[in-house]
Amino acid sequence: MEPFRFHLFLCTQPKPEGVVSCPSHGSLAVFEALDREIQSRGLTKEVQLTTCGCMGLCDEGPVMVVYPKGVWYRHVQASDIAEIVDSQLAREKPVDRLVWNDALAMKAMSIEHAEKFRTAMAARDKGGMLPDHLEQMIRAFQPSRCVLTALELDIFTAVGDGASAEEIGSKIDANARAVSMLLNALVSLGLLTKTGELYKNTPESERFFTQASKDNQRNGLLHTANIWHSWSTLTDAVRHGTCVPLERRDTAEWMQNFIAGMQRNAKHRAPLVVKSLGTVGIRRILDLGGGSGAYSIAFAKASPEVHCDILDLAEVVPLAWEYVKKAGVSSQISLRPGDMLHDDFGSGYDVIMLNAICHMFSEEENRNLFRRARRALAPNGRLVVQDFILNNEKTAPQQATLFALNMLVGTKSGASYSEAEYTACMQEAGFSEISRINLPGPSDLIVGRAE
Repeated sequence: MEPFRFHLFLCTQPKPEGVVSCPSHGSLAVFEALDREIQSRGLTKEVQLTTCGCMGLCDEGPVMVVYPKGVWYRHVQASDIAEIVDSQLAREKPVDRLVWNDALAMKAMSIEHAEKFRTAMAARDKGGMLPDHLEQMIRAFQPSRCVLTALELDIFTAVGDGASAEEIGSKIDANARAVSMLLNALVSLGLLTKTGELYKNTPESERFFTQASKDNQRNGLLHTANIWHSWSTLTDAVRHGTCVPLERRDTAEWMQNFIAGMQRNAKHRAPLVVKSLGTVGIRRILDLGGGSGAYSIAFAKASPEVHCDILDLAEVVPLAWEYVKKAGVSSQISLRPGDMLHDDFGSGYDVIMLNAICHMFSEEENRNLFRRARRALAPNGRLVVQDFILNNEKTAPQQATLFALNMLVGTKSGASYSEAEYTACMQEAGFSEISRINLPGPSDLIVGRAE
């Protein structure tokens, strides 16, 4: 049975650098070209494109198989895709110069590859060598640190339309020799290109990492760079049970980058929260620790009848106000400075939101927040918590377990919490009808109704 007229399998199995593979021959570029061509020809309802693991024919890659007739292609390049789609998919005529139909040779090569692989793996295991996945996990910080340093130095903006290492070093006031080493690493990571001594941005780095781009993510990503410095204290934080403060924290620049980072994450998730909760019966919302105001902005845009109060630290309020004004909803949103752990919330709210907040506090601090939120809600009002939610064993999902460590190195007593813990805290505070709403992405909602 074939639900599609054609089903294409293309090998994209990654292998260690220097090992022959379909990706080393360009299969990822082939996949992108195939996807674009299939879409441009309006064939998405007739053709299914699937990546697959190693077929044991690495020397002949990139390798692709077209079903239902099982036509095998080898040495496929992105420049061949238009011809393959036009001939094979549009007219059901294989491109003979790329077709591989020597079944006996293919089978022999695949068997030989499998035997060599098993022999090599057995030898490595016998020699006590570290498996590749562990090696890669341990060294994963290196490419990350390259990119974060490039963002801190604003390398991609300095590259501009193209520049040498000397020119870039002069722009960012850095050593030309060291800059060239970083630039070369960025080329290897696919974030720059190099021709002679001239470096240029790729389409991705140009779009997301340069100051002139409307999609520039650099300022928000500088918060990730700050987090990297905090994570360097993880060993001491585990020994002492709490964060080891860094001198750079709590500066105006740190706060600006933090709010930009929160905006980067929240502006795409806020509409999902609005859709999940709806706006029916909601007139007043209290957004605790509202940060950039992304969630209040989303509710204000969804309904002209909604008014949101954002309570956040004094240094955050003017930053949030800029986002609110830019969104054009300043008549529906009020901001007031305060400390959510101690200051009065007010009363009569239909919804109180804690978006990406509870992980900053201890369980007891969250209980206190929930109790005070309960008193500030109107009858049948809802408390909405959005956060990373662990399973009951606190071992998954992975992003939530890693974020718990992020709170260890970055806060006095914060953590990630499980659904059972959130439910128990809400029940103790007087909430009922407690439910979980799953959202796309890493965080979900826990919603409780005031009795």
